Amino acid sequence: MNQLGDVVAHDGVCIERLLPGPIDRVWSYLVDSQKRRTWMAAGEIELRPGGRAEFIMECDSFAEKGDLAPPKYADANGSRNLSEVIECEPPRLLTYHWIHAVDLRSEVRFELTTRNDKVLLTLTHRRLPTRDALLSVSAGWHNHLDILAARLSGEEPRSFWKNMMELERLYEPRIPQW
Repeated sequence: MNQLGDVVAHDGVCIERLLPGPIDRVWSYLVDSQKRRTWMAAGEIELRPGGRAEFIMECDSFAEKGDLAPPKYADANGSRNLSEVIECEPPRLLTYHWIHAVDLRSEVRFELTTRNDKVLLTLTHRRLPTRDALLSVSAGWHNHLDILAARLSGEEPRSFWKNMMELERLYEPRIPQW
C-alpha cells in the first residue's frame, strides 16, 4: 500500500505517487477516457480552461467477485459527474471543478513532474464540503491512484471495495473533527 495522503487546510487532501514514466504516458491516463476508465472513470474532457469534463464512475469494475459496495456507496457505480476544466497545461497540469451540486464545487488538481525515468504525480483535492466528504475522497483517491500505479506497472490492483474500507479506517484518525 502506498503512503497515505496529507490533509491540507482543513478541507482537502494531497496525495503523491511516483509512477513509471514517461510523463506523456501518465498524462494519457489522466485525459484519455479509455485509459482513465481502467483506473477511475470514463468520460470525455475538453482540454482547455472552461472545457467540459465528464466522469462516469465504474468502481464495481475494479472489485473482485463478491467484493460488494458498502451501503453508503451503493449509488457510486454508474454515477455521472459533469465538471469544468480550470487549468490545462499538457502534460504537466490539469485542474478541474468537481461539481457536487449546483452551487458546490470542489477542486481537483493533478501535477506531473519528471523524476529521471519516473513521474511524480501530485493530486490535491480541496474545498470539500464536509468531514465525511474529505474522508471518502481521501480514501477514494488513494484507492484509485493505487489502481493507476498497478496498471502502469503491469500489476493486478487490490480489490476496490475491500481496499476502500481499509483505507477509510486508516484515514479516519488523520482527519480532524470539523
